[in-house]
Amino acid sequence: MTLAPIALTSGEPAGVGLELAEKAWEALRKELVFFLIADPAHLPGHVPHEVIQGPSEAADVMPRALPILAHPFFGEATAGQPDPNNAESVVDVISRAVDLAMTGAASAVCTAPINKKALKDGTDFPWPGHTEFLAYLAGVDRVVMMLACDQLRVVPTTIHIALKDVPSTLTAALLRETIEITRNGLQDYFGLQEPRLAVAGLNPHAGEGGAMGLEDADLIVPVLNDLVAQGYDLSGPLPADTMFHAAARARYDAAICMYHDQALIPIKTLDFDKGVNVTLGLPFVRTSPDHGTAFDIAGKGIANPSSTIEALRLAAKMASAHQTTT
Repeated sequence: MTLAPIALTSGEPAGVGLELAEKAWEALRKELVFFLIADPAHLPGHVPHEVIQGPSEAADVMPRALPILAHPFFGEATAGQPDPNNAESVVDVISRAVDLAMTGAASAVCTAPINKKALKDGTDFPWPGHTEFLAYLAGVDRVVMMLACDQLRVVPTTIHIALKDVPSTLTAALLRETIEITRNGLQDYFGLQEPRLAVAGLNPHAGEGGAMGLEDADLIVPVLNDLVAQGYDLSGPLPADTMFHAAARARYDAAICMYHDQALIPIKTLDFDKGVNVTLGLPFVRTSPDHGTAFDIAGKGIANPSSTIEALRLAAKMASAHQTTT
């Protein structure tokens, strides 16, 4: 069965997203099929592009030009200077991509970076970011952020909160839900029948028997014991400082971490340029490059396309795996 093309959103047109879309087409035009939802007038124009009327036309166009599903924007696309008049269209493009994925016209959604301040300046955007908006559009209450590269997959249980707030935010229910969504996502979209999950401790040395905190023994261990009894392949809580060397990584398929930096430092150290942001728990595949709009270098032609390229590649792999398992 042929895989439907991937929908790549424009993101903030004053950022690096559109130039990276062009570079990604150059790298991938013989490898996979995607189309960009954007205003053709905003494109840098360094590669040929062709407007399509629908996703089904993308495969024919892809070898010779970047397929564009045209979407009107009402402001200028000046590098590094977001125009509030574009905010509504940035949001509408995301909604359009999700609609195409939900109906099967697109096999996955890959989102170029947005700028939350630009959206709030130009429209009433009440969500903290991309992920929460996608969950709203999909009608799901809880999603999980995974960062992935060839060498490692990591999932932070708590994300963008102050370190001092992590112990009070980290609950047994939150940890359990994070592990369940991660396991289901690895089964459904990565082709792993029995995913092996390593769970980091919260405290140094995973609490060292209570000498460095009780959260590991009192909160994490009971959750893991219960899930293991249900058939989950789990190890932990493990000292975070010994989880990420090569031999340790070979023993698991994903690492569940307790807070943002515990997860993101190792993956960005291992592969800063090619890390991909994956949202698990949605009823469709969503990936994104693991960087922002980079206003400071937008329009200069120096933005590295590696993360966008890998995000599209991973989206195709996940969509193919899901198609095989359903």
